[in-house]
Amino acid sequence: MPIQILSPRRDFLRRLAWTGALLTTPGLFAEQLARTPRQTEGPFYPDRLPLDTDNDLLVVNDATTPAAGEVTWLGGRPLAADGTPVRNATIEIWQCDHHGVYLHTRSGGDATKRDPYFQGFGRFVTGATGEYVFRTIKPVPYPGRTPHIHLAVKIRGRKELVTQGYIKGHPGNTRDGIWRGIQDQRQRDSVTLDFTPLAGSRAGELAARWDLVLGTTPELT
Repeated sequence: MPIQILSPRRDFLRRLAWTGALLTTPGLFAEQLARTPRQTEGPFYPDRLPLDTDNDLLVVNDATTPAAGEVTWLGGRPLAADGTPVRNATIEIWQCDHHGVYLHTRSGGDATKRDPYFQGFGRFVTGATGEYVFRTIKPVPYPGRTPHIHLAVKIRGRKELVTQGYIKGHPGNTRDGIWRGIQDQRQRDSVTLDFTPLAGSRAGELAARWDLVLGTTPELT
């Protein structure tokens, strides 16, 4: 089910395109790009994908009840090693719901509390400009982990990158072994995201930009 992009969502997409053009000119500042660190896929990649796998994780199929949580627009671009935006890449994200429960039969937490209105998983295929966008919730902690969003980049069906995104300034980060395990500060910064108020939103929505730098330069199609 495609999502309808309305203002201020259009403003968010325009800002993605404008800032992306500044940062991703092929060859320009390529030596300054920090490769996105590979991180564990974790045990909770959905073992049964939902029927609805679009890029709006807040509404499942034709349900009228939205998922609980802080609405967040997550977007950016996957970039080749030389800074070229990667088109025709499949971006997947998955995360726990507002109660800390994943869309997985062995998810931690109290599965009886799982939010049935949260899709838990979504996909987006990048177009000519390489941009992706999801509507989801701001990630929440669960026992043993700081808040995070899992993300995979697939090109021609092959996973080129699996990583995780974190909330900048969250106190749980420094206690999280996976976040702390990123030794390079620039790489750590590349997956530690600002969640800021979405300009013009009357509903208190948030926005986060996450550009992904692949370790190779895949053939673009």
